[in-house]
This record gives sequence, structure tokens and C-alpha cells, in this order.
Amino acid sequence: MRHRIGLSNGKRFVGVALCLAGALAGLLPGWTATPTPSALPIGEGLKLPLGTILPVSLDHALSSKDLKKGEALEGRLMQDVLLPGKDKIPAGSKVRGSVVDVVSAEDGPSRITFRFVSLEAKRLPAAPITVSLRAMATFSAAQAAETPYQDSASGANAWATTVQIGGDIRYGDGGKVMNRHNRKVGKATTQFGVLARVSDSSGSPCAGWPDATQGPQALWLFSTDACGLYDMKHIRLAHAGNKAPLGDITLARDDGEIKLMNSSALLLRVVQ
Repeated sequence: MRHRIGLSNGKRFVGVALCLAGALAGLLPGWTATPTPSALPIGEGLKLPLGTILPVSLDHALSSKDLKKGEALEGRLMQDVLLPGKDKIPAGSKVRGSVVDVVSAEDGPSRITFRFVSLEAKRLPAAPITVSLRAMATFSAAQAAETPYQDSASGANAWATTVQIGGDIRYGDGGKVMNRHNRKVGKATTQFGVLARVSDSSGSPCAGWPDATQGPQALWLFSTDACGLYDMKHIRLAHAGNKAPLGDITLARDDGEIKLMNSSALLLRVVQ
């Protein structure tokens, strides 16, 4: 993404740069200017590949007693999401959606259905998205994944060894990520990020989902095979949004209200 340096000065600067590039190309046969990888301008033209993972922290509490149908929901990306062509969607970008339906325990088994419909970065137009829920964990589970392994008193430390939600081991910023079978499955980035390819066993509920991605994905605090709900007792994922109705995510509980703090961790996955 290019930043403008004023109007007239910016044009003069770009013109000079292009002239210099042309001159160098003439003097040095085979020389070409290489664009610097940058954040992708988000807008109506953005089309995310099927299967793209969006690691999100939810900015709202979820309560089947207090939420209302149509109420807005918002979350933020917790790690840069890499895209084909060395572009990326930067951490901090917003996902926005709303509550589609809600049923309180007073009226039967409690249920919350929600969906996310747009993705936007700061000062840029929103892009439409259709996403399912691959995995979700409570704020407490997210905190535990940021706590150094075998040293719960030391607090969050991205350089320490930590256990991902689902069991993978992350060996600090820049280190390797190992699964339960002691195989390397990815690499740790900064701020508790992880880049790795998702993996699904044949019996996993997440196996067979739409996927056109080829490179490593941004998994944040989650393991490569993380699928379903974590630390969410008595709550089940009644509909993940990967089948019709696409994008509708439903949490259900047969006895009692659904109550989740804000900052729940989600792995959303593009399905359309």
C-alpha cells in the first residue's frame, strides 16, 4: 500500500522515482524494480481465497439472556493474515457482523446465532466476507495459551515456550511449533502468532471444508488441528456455518444460559 506525500510533492516524487527506475533499467539489462510486500488495500474488490483463516478476538460478551436479535458484533484480527502475492491483511483489522437469532433459557434450550459479514482495516472500505467457525475458545483458554509452559506465575511472554489451544507446543517468537507427535508443523511469529498449515484427521468435524489455500495460515493461539469449542462447558457448536445457511454460526446449550466473556478467541474460515 503506497502512502501519498501530499498532492503536488507526491506526484513529483513518484515521477522522479519512475524516471530513475527507467534509467536504471536501460543501463542494467534485466534489472526490474521489485515492489515491497505491503498490506492489501481492503475494499469491495478484495476476494479472500476459500479456506483463509482469520484469527479473531471477539470484542463482545455473548449472553443468551442479554443479547438481542440484530445487535452488532465486532472483533479484531490478532495476527497478520498472509495472502497470495505476498500481500497481507494487517493485525488489528476489524471483522463486523451481527446477532441473527437468540433464544434465552427462559424460552427453552438457549441458543445464539451470529454471523460476520465484513472485514475492514483502518480508513479503508469494508470488504464482504462469508466465514464459518473452525474453532473457538474462552478468554481463560486464550490467557492460558499465552502463559509460559510450566511457569504459570510469570504471565504472558511471547518469547517463552507456550502450549497452543489444542496441544501444539510453540517455542517462542521465531521458534518452531511442534504437534503432539513431536513433528514440526509451523513457525512462531511475533506477539504469540503462528504460521502453519491446518491439518484435519479423517474423523475431524472440520475435515472436508472448502479450501483453496496453499501456504501457511495465521493460527494465533490455536493448534494446526484445532477444531470445535474449547473450555466452553455445556455449550455445543450446533452449526459451524460451513454448510447452508453459509456463514450462520450457532452456539447452543440444553440447560441454562450461554454466557461467555468478551475476548473469546475464534478461528474463522472463509467458505465463500
